[in-house]
Amino acid sequence: MQVILLERVEKLGQIGDVVNVKPGFARNFLLPRDKALRATAANKKVFEAQRAQLEADNLKRCDEAKTVAEKMDGLVINLIRQAGEAGQLFGSVNARDIAASVTAEGFTITRGQVGLAHPVKNLGLFDVNVQLHPEVSSSVTVNVARSEEEAKIQIETGHAMMSSAQEEEAAAAAEIEAVFEEGAAEAAAEELAAEAALDEAEAAGEEAEAPTEEETAE
Repeated sequence: MQVILLERVEKLGQIGDVVNVKPGFARNFLLPRDKALRATAANKKVFEAQRAQLEADNLKRCDEAKTVAEKMDGLVINLIRQAGEAGQLFGSVNARDIAASVTAEGFTITRGQVGLAHPVKNLGLFDVNVQLHPEVSSSVTVNVARSEEEAKIQIETGHAMMSSAQEEEAAAAAEIEAVFEEGAAEAAAEELAAEAALDEAEAAGEEAEAPTEEETAE
């Protein structure tokens, strides 16, 4: 199906472009959300008559979105959730939760503007894209923690809070890695020493086999 884009659509085109799309995508997304018109002769005339106004309106919305994006830059939202020892949530954090929290901070957005491919199911810090306009986006940090205190620690450290069991496991893994690296370094040193000794032995053998001046004269 051919449609006329009324705004920029990622991977499709810019405002005014006539593009081919799947009928289902047009009927379920582009047309009902006023992102496009069917590319009929009548609609093409209507679009051309309104093109200047549509482009002006789009530019205004784009500028407004840029202003919001500047204010939103660096925004951190804390979402307090119950979680198990391993950091898995008893439930999940979805786009609706994030949109509600961002709106509570004074930025009115909908869940459809939140670029979250899959619900968050673990504690931690997550950078989530917010589409403010087809040409403007911003990123917010979603801080999922068990408590406000843990949320503060996660922001300061830059990673999720670990349980005591996880900390012991991480410490053990670090110790094993250190031992392995030390052993690898010793093995490399021994190998270099062996190669040096072999080179010396070969050099000594060559000197012993070399003919003397008397032998050369004879």
